[in-house]
Amino acid sequence: MTAVHEFPMTRTCPFAPPPAYTEIREEEPVTRVRLPEGKQAWVVSRHEDVRTVLNDRRFSADRQHPDFPQLVPGFRRPDDERTMITMDAPEHGPARKAVLGEFTVRRMEALRPRIQEIVDGQVDALLAGPKPGDLVETLSLPVPSLVICEMLGVPYGDHDFFQTNTAKLIKRDTPPQERRAAVEAVRDYMSDLIAGKEDNPPDDLLGRQIVKLREEGTYRRAALAATGFLLLLAGHETTANMISLSTVAFLHNPEQLAAVRADPDKTLDAVEEMLRYFTIVDAATARLCVEDIEIGGQLIRAGEGVLALGYSANRDPRVFANPDDLDIDRGARNHVAFGFGPHQCLGQNLARMELQIVFDTLFRRVPSLQLATPVDDLPFKDDANIYGLYRLPVTW
Repeated sequence: MTAVHEFPMTRTCPFAPPPAYTEIREEEPVTRVRLPEGKQAWVVSRHEDVRTVLNDRRFSADRQHPDFPQLVPGFRRPDDERTMITMDAPEHGPARKAVLGEFTVRRMEALRPRIQEIVDGQVDALLAGPKPGDLVETLSLPVPSLVICEMLGVPYGDHDFFQTNTAKLIKRDTPPQERRAAVEAVRDYMSDLIAGKEDNPPDDLLGRQIVKLREEGTYRRAALAATGFLLLLAGHETTANMISLSTVAFLHNPEQLAAVRADPDKTLDAVEEMLRYFTIVDAATARLCVEDIEIGGQLIRAGEGVLALGYSANRDPRVFANPDDLDIDRGARNHVAFGFGPHQCLGQNLARMELQIVFDTLFRRVPSLQLATPVDDLPFKDDANIYGLYRLPVTW
């Protein structure tokens, strides 16, 4: 392979990775690509190698480093906006541990009744609304937004503000100045919100963090605002898009949907398969090599950028039989849709539960649900770093 591919690559089919992913993985699994700023970086495409990159300290997540492979040209966040996803050991561990307790399986299960209530309320809104209805507007986006807002103590009435601004952050073509303005707007909003909680911290995630960090002597409003920003963004955009895409996939594969309807115990396996099948956040696993290392037979030198292609890894036939088939009975939880290693997604337990509750509720309460627009005409987010749908017209 002599041509250097341009990266990021665009999906040409909602149910398949960019064709070049397969070419790279099978012919030259560790190869160079050209980034939007013109620099080159390595891409790692096989499952075993992706997991190695994400779990080896010789690959840094420090996005402030001048050599870090940037997928958004002309945009770098300043040091005071660092979050746990941009930190390396030993700094990363304490930052992650500070909020890890908020996302345990036990704490998530305690939220289950409230999440069920939220989902039922949004399905009520869908059924009471016009036909066709937009599933993104009435279900996919409100459910995770309401959940993360309640967890953080963010007024849901402000959701239009932060959803408008965070949408600008995930689009690849947002101009740097506009992107910076969106970051500053949400950051300032979060900082003001936290300031209002400081005198009498409430029993929400941000309030508990204020108390905990003060007790440890490590409280800084700017740092907590950055964490809140991260959780707010990650907590609604990812799950919202997975709800929409998975609904399309279920309706496009009625035999798979019938199996879940017949046996709700299959729902969690279906969730794992949907996560593997779509791998919607494929650009969040960029790293900088900080010490020479050989990956997949290729020497990668210190100072070189690396992109671990999770979507390619999750379609690796060495690990997943018939990887391009949607198979809810696959039972494979070794996908890397949530990343891998020390930076593995903090909110994965929450995401799994939200998806499980949505699928069980939606298809039980709206058994005649169907797409109101052909799949080929749906507005997929081909221009975004988190794949999904802008709208999803459905009827019943």
